This record gives sequence, C-alpha cells and structure tokens, in this order.
Amino acid sequence: MMKNLCTDKSHRSMARIGLPPIIAGAAIFIAGCASTPAPTEQVAVSTAAVAQAVTAGGTESAPTEMRTAREKLDRANLAMAAKDYDRARWLAEEAQVDAQLAETKAHSTKAKKAADELQEDSRVLREEINRKSK
Repeated sequence: MMKNLCTDKSHRSMARIGLPPIIAGAAIFIAGCASTPAPTEQVAVSTAAVAQAVTAGGTESAPTEMRTAREKLDRANLAMAAKDYDRARWLAEEAQVDAQLAETKAHSTKAKKAADELQEDSRVLREEINRKSK
C-alpha cells in the first residue's frame, strides 16, 4: 500500500526544516525594506534645486520641465508622508534633475538673448562706422 505523504515522518521533518529559513528570509526582507532611511536631505536638495531654477527664470524658459519638477517633488513629499522612502528618494532625484534642466535652459536662453543683443549692437556699430566713413 502507498504511504500517505502527510504521515511520513521524514517528509514532516523536511517541512519543519524548510519553513524556518523561509520565515527568516522573509523577516530579513521586511526589515530591510523598513530600514530604508527617510530621504529628507534629498527632498531638501530637490526643493532648493526647484527654487534655484525658478530664480534663474526656468518658469519662463522651461515651463514643461518646471511643471514636471514640481509635480515630482509634490509626489516625493506624498511618498514621504506615506513612508514609501524608496519612491520618495527616486522622485526627489528626478525632480532635482528636471529642475537642473530647467535652470540650464534658462541660462542658455539668457545667454542666447545676450549674444543676439551683442550681435545687433555690433551690426548697428558697423552701420554707424560705414555711414561716417562715407
């Protein structure tokens, strides 16, 4: 007659031996997730990056990037409140990059405008010189 697996002593021993490592592994995994520190510094850096981009003129020069940066920063703050620190860190880092892009675009726009003005001033000066030399 076939033995019932549930009554087989060796099977029950193996089941008992296999279960504790699974429980221990799950506990370590859960503890690892819970021990992720709050990214307060990253959120602060990202907040400063957004403010700096606004000061540089990012709102006018790169409105899409600014809107994206602000939305990600808002979502990072919500993730912080929910204690989803990994997501909060990721969103804060993304917000910082978007804000830096907006700031760079603002500086680039200002530099182009200054170059265009300088070129126009040079053109006017050349015309003035040509007119006086005739």
